[in-house]
Amino acid sequence: MEDGNFLTDDFLRQLINVGEVDILVGLPTHNNAKSIDAIVHTIRNGILRGFPRERAVIINADGGSRDGTPELITGVSIDDVRPASSVYALRTLHAISTKYASTPHSGVALRTILAAAELLRAKACIVISPESESITPEWISNLLRPVYYDGFDLVSPTYRRHKFDGLLMTNLLYPMVRALYGVRIRESYMSVFGFSGRLGSQFLGQNRWNDGIGENGIELRLTLTAVTSGFRICQSFLGKKDLVERRAADLVPTLRQSVGVLFSALESDFQVWSGVSGSQEVPTNGGDQELVLDPLRVNRKRLREMFVTGVSELESVFQSILSPSTLAELKRIAGLGEEEFHYPAELWVKTVYEFAAAYQKSVINRDHIIQALAPLFRGRVFTFVVENRNSSANDVAHNIEGLCLEFERLKPYLIEMWKSKE
Repeated sequence: MEDGNFLTDDFLRQLINVGEVDILVGLPTHNNAKSIDAIVHTIRNGILRGFPRERAVIINADGGSRDGTPELITGVSIDDVRPASSVYALRTLHAISTKYASTPHSGVALRTILAAAELLRAKACIVISPESESITPEWISNLLRPVYYDGFDLVSPTYRRHKFDGLLMTNLLYPMVRALYGVRIRESYMSVFGFSGRLGSQFLGQNRWNDGIGENGIELRLTLTAVTSGFRICQSFLGKKDLVERRAADLVPTLRQSVGVLFSALESDFQVWSGVSGSQEVPTNGGDQELVLDPLRVNRKRLREMFVTGVSELESVFQSILSPSTLAELKRIAGLGEEEFHYPAELWVKTVYEFAAAYQKSVINRDHIIQALAPLFRGRVFTFVVENRNSSANDVAHNIEGLCLEFERLKPYLIEMWKSKE
């Protein structure tokens, strides 16, 4: 078992009082009192409806909340056999909380949940984000049942979301993970997911939690571990995905936690992904993702301006990262007007692959490499929005599929750069 010394004595006592469980729900939080009450009651109802006879626990890993969030979660415990929310509880439902730090880190929260799952010998586990305000009781069954009844080890969600939501996923993470690892997982960087006790234990034991890997973005690493270690993976459709407004300043931290983690994983996983050809569908329960076409304002002018400024101000940085031909083409399109501007799929894929190879070789500080990708991603988003502003859901899906095929077609380009000594 992973060294559990990072768990507090009080939390260990609470776990001992709970005993072994069948079902575990992990809930990482930090000052989520405004939304958590409805979420945790929905989780409780989902457990009682779908798993009334199973031993279950909600584990709250809190990153130093000061607004009473943990108390709202522990308040949903059912400590005797009685009706709850029109559903009869046949077993005790525990809800316990621990404060793991004074500041939130998703990786530390997940480590805490994984350690609790191993100590309690949980068979099926899920993690729910405190931002999941659209959660329904059905989410709980949809994430747990494939693990508990069908023997899957990782359950990744699919959603009904706006065609311009999740653009980092659709324009980079999904097509790149698909091309390199050969599996079509829509949401590889997940805030909501299910996992088996055996996957959790292996992941807990094999990671170097003290070298920075456990801070943020660890959910993507869990996905890749499941893929490379041969665990059984499926997807479950959950329905509506809330559109979360993000500030422009949020992009770089998000790139660090997703693209940075992916680029880092490519080093240790090279022997696996370099031998993969093509890609395979992942079993999906309840249908694939759905796209919503409601009007949504996107500041295209701002996206293009940030791309143009980035290409100009970071030219010396790009000279270290990009091939001369790629950089020359980026400078050319940066000089185009808004009507003529177009960042084609092939150029975008080459850009991403050259960034990945530069990261592997540490041609400059790796964090600077990730930061430098931000304005180029904005340029690609501009083109994606323009190309799909009047498109149907089928057309958008077709365009995303075309980008994925470009990532697959150009994979030898990445491998060639990866193996070069320069």
